[in-house]
Amino acid sequence: MPSLESIAKISIDCGFRLHRDIGPGLLESAYEILLFESLKEKGLSVERQRIIPIVFKGRVLDEAFRADLIVENRLLIELKSTERYAPVHAKQLLTYLRLMDLPLGFLMNFGAATFKEGVKRLANDYHAI
Repeated sequence: MPSLESIAKISIDCGFRLHRDIGPGLLESAYEILLFESLKEKGLSVERQRIIPIVFKGRVLDEAFRADLIVENRLLIELKSTERYAPVHAKQLLTYLRLMDLPLGFLMNFGAATFKEGVKRLANDYHAI
């Protein structure tokens, strides 16, 4: 089983190559499919659009949200295709990480001019060693 940091490194590399080769301008859904395939080619287990239920006040809300990509059941990748992030995007990812009890996530914005500009790493009580 690969370490979380190696999963993160592979994910960043795949995202970088996708942004470099395709560039900005496609819909988020296209980047999602392409990144999904790229991660699978690297031998990682990846799920797209997993439905995540939320328990709130004793009620289960079956389709509260969908996670864009979950890599090896440990890393959440939320994709965007906008010119720039809104502050709510990071808050959204942190909330998803907490609700799913996952340690690490990436926001990958393929609408940014460069991949470096468009990627953010967010942790949920996780510290790399």
